[in-house]
Amino acid sequence: MITLDDTKTRIILAAIRAVRQYGLEGVRIQNVSELAGISSGAIYRHFDGKDQLLVECFTYVDKQAAAIFEHLQFNPLLMLTDPMGAVKALWLPYFRFWTSHPDEAVFYHRFRDSTFFPRYDKIRDVTYFKTFMGMVHAFKTVFPILNRINQDLLWLHVLTSTVMYAKYVVEGILPNSQETEDTVFQLLTTGLSGYLKPDKSKKPEKK
Repeated sequence: MITLDDTKTRIILAAIRAVRQYGLEGVRIQNVSELAGISSGAIYRHFDGKDQLLVECFTYVDKQAAAIFEHLQFNPLLMLTDPMGAVKALWLPYFRFWTSHPDEAVFYHRFRDSTFFPRYDKIRDVTYFKTFMGMVHAFKTVFPILNRINQDLLWLHVLTSTVMYAKYVVEGILPNSQETEDTVFQLLTTGLSGYLKPDKSKKPEKK
């Protein structure tokens, strides 16, 4: 027997699959109903309509992506000995999450690129990215020059591009290979290495 929580999750997963099949604009509650194997009425008992359902789908996937960083072994010392290696150690599990979750990767990319996202982005709660933001803060502490970069632009570039390339992988446009991972990482981080150096603008303190 499916509990209420199980039913809601079942609907969300079906909606994510439906968006991959029919597109964000083209998907209908009936499509979700058919994929979930439940009635449309049952969906409306959990969601007010399509817009709310899509928003909850995004939050569901976003939290899954954020949880990746909860399980990573973050070594701050690696930032000093191999800064780009430290970045890759954080980025690679994130990229692999998307390439191993095809429906979620396509849905996430389409939602972020839609008219739904700007409205939702203004009010969404991103506290579940607390661990990731703590890692970012550690990098900015070790490499203060990172503060000179527009943070919104930096993370928009990394996040959006990572999901986009992952979508290309799950759609078969790019091979799911080590070479793809290495190339995508190099493309995303070109120029970043210049900021992962000690800030030489600070003069040493006189003794």
